[in-house]
Amino acid sequence: MSNMLLEAKELHTYYGASHILHGIDFHIREGEGIALMGRNGMGKSTLIKSMLGIVRPRHGSVHVRGDDYTRAPTYRTAQQGIAYVPEGRGIFKSLTVRENLLMSARAGVDGQRNWTFERVMETFPRLGERINNGGWQLSGGEQQMLTIGRALMTNPDLLILDEATEGLAPLIAMEIWRIVKEIRKTGIATVIVDKNHAAVTSICDRAMILVKGEVVFDGTSDEVRASPDLIQKHLGVGH
Repeated sequence: MSNMLLEAKELHTYYGASHILHGIDFHIREGEGIALMGRNGMGKSTLIKSMLGIVRPRHGSVHVRGDDYTRAPTYRTAQQGIAYVPEGRGIFKSLTVRENLLMSARAGVDGQRNWTFERVMETFPRLGERINNGGWQLSGGEQQMLTIGRALMTNPDLLILDEATEGLAPLIAMEIWRIVKEIRKTGIATVIVDKNHAAVTSICDRAMILVKGEVVFDGTSDEVRASPDLIQKHLGVGH
């Protein structure tokens, strides 16, 4: 069996008449970490949504574990062990922290239950302090922790984080990065979108940079860190 978890080839995606993705190829293997980078509006979120079936590409193919999922509904893709933490988080604000977590609990593709409620509590002690609070009572950082914890309750093989620390205070962002590092150590493959290129490349093995819906770089994180010109040209300074 191939160790390829998710693979997309020649993706072309449109929003109405706007051509957003221009023939993108993407792949991630079991246990791999990929930093998906680029300025705002370059197609990062659209690439993720196109692979998950949230947005339908007009051309190209998507394979999950070697099987064709190009036209599969999103829930079928999720059942293959892919967890998605969207930009904007998407928690159920009318439910408590406990209810948000327990409603998503299930075994992984191979029946594994490595991520239990207790383990999520150990990983996110702040959530334990807020366990009976409603989602609407949480800070932005706590909501992000809850969304990641809820994703882990599905025991995924691949975790996709879109804008992992956007809008969070620096200390909270540091805590999110610490947690993501711990998750990476457990062998879960991870795709991370974030503007903090230093943090995300320190966690991920590979990096992809998108510019106007095309891949302009696909290589190791070490190569990105060793090339300040690449960072300045495609990601801007001051990040």
